[in-house]
Amino acid sequence: MLKKLITTLLAALALAGAARAEGPAWDRFPTEKMSDMVALQRGAKLFVNYCLNCHAASYMRFNKLQDLGLSDQQIKENLVFTGVKTGDLMKIAMDPNDAKEWFGTTPPDLTLVARSRAEHGKGTGADYLYSYLRNFYRDDTKATGWNNLIFPSVAMPNVLWQLQGQQRAVFEDEKNEHSGEVEHVFKGYQPITQGSMSAAEFNENVADLVAYMQWMSEPAQGQRVRIGVWVLIFLAFFMVIAWRLNAAYWKDIK
Repeated sequence: MLKKLITTLLAALALAGAARAEGPAWDRFPTEKMSDMVALQRGAKLFVNYCLNCHAASYMRFNKLQDLGLSDQQIKENLVFTGVKTGDLMKIAMDPNDAKEWFGTTPPDLTLVARSRAEHGKGTGADYLYSYLRNFYRDDTKATGWNNLIFPSVAMPNVLWQLQGQQRAVFEDEKNEHSGEVEHVFKGYQPITQGSMSAAEFNENVADLVAYMQWMSEPAQGQRVRIGVWVLIFLAFFMVIAWRLNAAYWKDIK
């Protein structure tokens, strides 16, 4: 019975993992951006210009950006556009009821989105955001005129289209070798209009934006990691001392 139960649980876990891993693979977010202060500053600028119009970051204050090397004056002149104080939270003026009527759903708060979107078998929340923001395409069947390969039928339009340009997704029907069913398989993108950035520049800017959102989800992450490294070094050093003390205390006892 125990053997059957273990086998059943392992099979269920394998099926659950396969279900979670369905859909397009996520691209890997360039993690070196997290240690690049200039990239984080650029990401903060992109965030307040393109995301903070519809999405709030209600658990983050503007003046917390001083941790990224920005002065209070720089924050006030370049990142605050609504007349609020730099000590205020990153909230938006849009009414949630209006947002639901316009988009069909209330745009989620983005403070912790980089931590909440991690998925086993696919990647981290930063991987998700990096893939999601780069995979919008034109779809005239949708109310917004946009669709997304990573999040099909998403209510959000591509707010970065002027930077990226417009593209069309190409799908082909193919027969699945195992199930025999015909599947709609993604084959790539066809450009429609050129954006103000090249593909490489756009990917770089999206990486900056995602780096900021990852930082925003836990501003103390870098400090926590640094402290953790020193704690592990201390514990390793102390373990050697404790081992030698233990040997000295018990050397005369047989």
